[in-house]
Amino acid sequence: MAPSSARAWLGTALAEARAGLAEGGIPIGAALYGADGTVLGRGHNRRVQDGDPSTHAETAAFRAAGRQRSYRGTTMVTTLSPCWYCSGLVRQFGISRVIVGEAVTFHGGHDWLAEHGVEIVLLDDPECVSLMRDFIRDNPALWHEDIGE
Repeated sequence: MAPSSARAWLGTALAEARAGLAEGGIPIGAALYGADGTVLGRGHNRRVQDGDPSTHAETAAFRAAGRQRSYRGTTMVTTLSPCWYCSGLVRQFGISRVIVGEAVTFHGGHDWLAEHGVEIVLLDDPECVSLMRDFIRDNPALWHEDIGE
């Protein structure tokens, strides 16, 4: 995948992360792209806003995409390395690629996904890192709740 395309697609997930933060939630955003490069769905972490522990950014984007005949060739773009729950979603439905904005503040399941044939594009984007570092500094209890600690 061309780095310029990966960064452009990350912009969609970043916009979602900022929207989640503006709503008082956790600033993690995601988007699911089709093999042809169209956005199938996008979303952000809504655990706080909805009181629903299962509404992670990746699951929100996946749900917004609606039912697809197949997920082969699709790309999940996320601002943060996916947790085990979201990594399982990627494996369960055969999503082919995951673009990760950053894995500095949280190293989720992207190595496991790579070991199982999912293409991983790790961008280590400074804006993604800064967004999460600021959030973790300002909301440590909420962050630890989100990652199950």
